[in-house]
Amino acid sequence: MSDELKKGLEGVLVAESGLSDIDGDEGRLVYRGYTIEDLARGASYEEVLYLLWNGELPSESELDAFASDMATERAVDDDVLGTVSDLADADEVPMAAVRTAVSELSAFDPDADEDADPTDEATNLAKGKRLTAKLPTIVAAFTRLRNGEEPVEPREDLSHAANFLYMLNGEEPDDVMEDVFDQALVLHADHGLNASTFSAMVTASTLADLHSAVTSAIGTLSGSLHGGANQNVMEMLNEVDASGKDPVQWVDDALDNGERVAGFGHRVYNVKDPRAKILSEQSEELGEAAGDTKWYEMSVAIEEYMKEEKGLAPNVDFYSATTYYQMGIPVDIYTPIFAMSRVGGWIAHVLEQYDDNRLIRPRARYVGPKDQEFVPVDER
Repeated sequence: MSDELKKGLEGVLVAESGLSDIDGDEGRLVYRGYTIEDLARGASYEEVLYLLWNGELPSESELDAFASDMATERAVDDDVLGTVSDLADADEVPMAAVRTAVSELSAFDPDADEDADPTDEATNLAKGKRLTAKLPTIVAAFTRLRNGEEPVEPREDLSHAANFLYMLNGEEPDDVMEDVFDQALVLHADHGLNASTFSAMVTASTLADLHSAVTSAIGTLSGSLHGGANQNVMEMLNEVDASGKDPVQWVDDALDNGERVAGFGHRVYNVKDPRAKILSEQSEELGEAAGDTKWYEMSVAIEEYMKEEKGLAPNVDFYSATTYYQMGIPVDIYTPIFAMSRVGGWIAHVLEQYDDNRLIRPRARYVGPKDQEFVPVDER
């Protein structure tokens, strides 16, 4: 056994997966062999879920049945909505509210039997559909309740993307909004062994159930170094806008002061994140549709400066921030929306873990004191 220390497990192979592949030097991301560009522009989020969970793209009839099954699971039990309401009244942090509500969902899941085999694939696929369908309902309800508005009941006749925007705003989105949001869900659905996915796998490796694994992943995603980064980006851009400074000058001043510019650099990509390329197009499209490309232009100016001065390329968070902002989505629910998408990948990785399970149990190098002499408490 090697004693080489790998902080953060960087570069350590701990699993094999058939789900997503990342080439950080080429800026390439594929799901089960399909490029992210083809999937984002040609497949719906429901199609991508089917692909991740079943290993192949669905036929039209298979997709219709799959999407219909998920749509019928969107409603959330009144007791869970009551908890969401209490958390909204308590001004709970959105990701903490989502974490609590998702954990509570297991109490109302018809397949949540503590004596059942936690690795049963058919059962977990059924649970996965429910979790994925209900997460948007929870996020939208929490957002409305904290604003003093009543939750909007989900509709089964809308797509996954359109239904969330409908529940959030109380009106159906136009085709552009629906398409842009659906693409954003596809782009965030999976990304290898990121921190939250690994957290879900570690939990599943103990033979804990799917709800426990997803709850673990949500807690991990809530951190600012993972899912919270796109919120940091938009808060930074709002600060740039409020300062009245040229964006490049603001960034230059921030760097001189030792501050970090949010949305740049990635543990895997050495070039521009392929998801950022697609989201930058979406940001521009939304700006043009609204007749105001300010946010897109500001982002491009910062991107070009950071590349020239620091050799850093933007990650997915940099352009997802302005994309969501131009859709009127509150900044502090960006990370819950990330969870709404990434839950599909979490479930797919947990299914893989269960299929060939081994308890994930790394070691730590002990660096504490040695050969201490114990002294009874009355002699200390």
